[in-house]
Amino acid sequence: MSTLQIIWFILIGVLFTVYLILDGFDLGVGILYLFTKQDKDRRALLSMIGPYWDGNEVWLLAAGGAMFAAFPPVYATVFSSFYIPIMLALFAIIFRAIAIDFRNKSTSRLWQWVWDIAFTKASIFIPLLLGIALGNVLHGIKLDSSLNYTGTLSDIFNPFAILVGLLGIVMCATHGAAFIILKTEGELQDRAASWLFKATGLYLLFFMLFSITNFFTQPQLYHNFNNNPLLFSLPIATLLSILAIISLNMSGSDTMAFTASSLSIVGVFTTIGVSLFPNFVFAINDAELNLTIINSSSSPYALKNLLIVAILGLPLVIAYQVWTHRKLAGKVL
Repeated sequence: MSTLQIIWFILIGVLFTVYLILDGFDLGVGILYLFTKQDKDRRALLSMIGPYWDGNEVWLLAAGGAMFAAFPPVYATVFSSFYIPIMLALFAIIFRAIAIDFRNKSTSRLWQWVWDIAFTKASIFIPLLLGIALGNVLHGIKLDSSLNYTGTLSDIFNPFAILVGLLGIVMCATHGAAFIILKTEGELQDRAASWLFKATGLYLLFFMLFSITNFFTQPQLYHNFNNNPLLFSLPIATLLSILAIISLNMSGSDTMAFTASSLSIVGVFTTIGVSLFPNFVFAINDAELNLTIINSSSSPYALKNLLIVAILGLPLVIAYQVWTHRKLAGKVL
């Protein structure tokens, strides 16, 4: 196991985490969108994510591209195994973009209603389907000696994977509600505070269900924790971050509540990363077929040059997004 392999494992995890933090809030806005009834409120919600949503999705493309370049067998196995949920998620991303653009092209109530429904459903399906794919990675999949998926469609939509997908939905809903509170005031902000309280309660419930289910049904995820009990501080810190969201919002610390929501996402994905390491994919029918950072990485030469490109390119992307958020800081409504 080389340092470069470890660096790229961490970097891919960071890219996926940043994607969930950034795109998570606008997906959350979409999940909560239909709870607003007035057209001015719906326009406000679309306006607050309008400058961000397409830039946020760049991080998902970057994470997928990094996996393809640094760990090609993992990319091939994961994307071919979960072809249906991933393609459905991509279609949802496309329809969501269309809905955002087309919604206000006409004043027809029927026209706007159709695109409002499309926007919310797509915002729900994206974290659900990506969560189902992640749930299968954690649960393990059936592979043959050529690393081809040998399971069925019903195997993909198993109870544990669906639980992870539902966790993704409530995580994004919580993050979206915290963002709405940050960007609005008055009646809409008050309603968002109510949404945040309910969504955070569900977030806490599903995170605990996820953790308990892991403990009793997914022993392969606890190998690193058993070897180093200090790592149990990660899920505990995540739990405290979720609880802090409500506490900080009730104290009027809108920015800190959104920060706590972001930290909870970091905690969830750090815990997942530690659970997987050094594996990417578990083969439930034969542990010898597990895809790890050792047996699935590109050559050291490729990893080194890819890292140079990342070091040069990522600061530019980060600087642009920081500039965008600072330029557009403040209330929308």
